[in-house]
Amino acid sequence: YNATEEQLEDVFRAVGQVVSFRLVKNADTGQPKGFGFCEFRDAQTAESAIRNLNNTEMNGRMLRIDYASNIGEGKDRDRGG
Repeated sequence: YNATEEQLEDVFRAVGQVVSFRLVKNADTGQPKGFGFCEFRDAQTAESAIRNLNNTEMNGRMLRIDYASNIGEGKDRDRGG
């Protein structure tokens, strides 16, 4: 919770080209919620990040690196909106 967006993005850049990174924050307090989303240039780089960064330590906390789930997709996906 004490890592900055820039620090985390630097960790991901060590693996490969980062297209975008977003640290999710509480809308009321502005404090990080403890997770974020990183988009890499290609699937191979994303796989490398999972392989090389998952379960590594940063600032006393273990990083959990995985593909984002597609919440909201599924049977209602074709309804638009």
